Amino acid sequence: MNRRDFLKRATAAGAASAIPTAIRAEQHAAPPSSSPRSDREGWIAIMRRLADPVLNHAARRTLKTAMPVEQARGADRRPVTHLEAIGRLAAGLAPWIELADDGTDEGRQRAQYGDLARRAIASAVDPSSPDFLNFTRDRQPLVDAAFLAQGVLRAPRALHDGLDAATTRHLVAALESTRVIVPGFNNWLLFSATVEAGLKALGAAWDRTRVDYALRQHDQWYKGDGAYGDGPEFHWDYYNSFVIHPMLIDVLEACKDESPAWQDLAAREQARALRFAAVQERLIAPDGSFPAIGRSIAYRCGAFHALAQAALRRRLPDGVSPAQARSALTAVIRRSMDAPETFDADGWLRIGFCGHQPPIGETYISTGSLYLCSVALLPLGLPASDEFWSAPAQPWTSAKAWSGQAFPIDHALA
Repeated sequence: MNRRDFLKRATAAGAASAIPTAIRAEQHAAPPSSSPRSDREGWIAIMRRLADPVLNHAARRTLKTAMPVEQARGADRRPVTHLEAIGRLAAGLAPWIELADDGTDEGRQRAQYGDLARRAIASAVDPSSPDFLNFTRDRQPLVDAAFLAQGVLRAPRALHDGLDAATTRHLVAALESTRVIVPGFNNWLLFSATVEAGLKALGAAWDRTRVDYALRQHDQWYKGDGAYGDGPEFHWDYYNSFVIHPMLIDVLEACKDESPAWQDLAAREQARALRFAAVQERLIAPDGSFPAIGRSIAYRCGAFHALAQAALRRRLPDGVSPAQARSALTAVIRRSMDAPETFDADGWLRIGFCGHQPPIGETYISTGSLYLCSVALLPLGLPASDEFWSAPAQPWTSAKAWSGQAFPIDHALA
């Protein structure tokens, strides 16, 4: 019996105490059993499964009529959930569609999804479209306009140069319109900053003060050892990964040359993000599970946004090879996305952490929110020839540790 089958059977039987014994009996076995080729194919299959209902309906301008809205009892997220789906999916999809069409079957798929993404954005920002989305009412649109802008930053060819002139004008107007929303004194400052960085990338006027305020405040909120506070206080959740490190990295990459102070912060953030990626890799258990702590765990494997971004940028910590990161991320993606009832009969995501678990949906969670899980797939933006994809699978840190293999000791960031 292999480890994966044993863990499933042991969990189903409630025999958690038997797991360490079984793992010790396989001390020298490497948990990953898939090939580099099958890993990439599996990731693409998941990305397509996420993208198909959202992009196909958005491109046909039927997203509002077709997308179900699962939400907490008493909540009404219908005015904001569709932008959540478009923005969050764009942030995760962008690096993959940014790769050029190389004549392969995958290249043709990328071109197809790039076209769908551009048509979806065009529909979302066109005031004459039946799917014109809400960028100003309530506070939530600021969040998802920022994820949409992050997608633009991550795909300058596909989601900037590839837009027609009218769509670019409409997108700029939509992003600018979110300025009426006052961000909270927490990670929300980065949403404002990311919108401004997106406007800069689109060649529009951008507000340096909003960027500077967000960057300076987060530098002040740094708590040490790779972790920021979510505002003045530290929270045990995944927001350092959902939002803080990824948006700091992307905003600084887009804007750092505008200010010596931002260049200095970019250097500090590189070291902090590297340390945080090291922690994230160690959080992935041998069976691909991870702690269900903090809010917003319905974003599933999106909790590993920061590690996925580090892999995409080829900025992994010492002791974590690209193939090791791929194997760890593959395990956590499969564990959270392959669970029964994750998708409904029409292919839309359902609220849950592992499967369909409606009670974990906070009042701000709805169907569109769930598509933040796509950011775990960022390394699809690396070509298939990259070491991340081409090297044989390797055990990650916890898989080594819990099978009796040698593994590197952890060290705090000085």
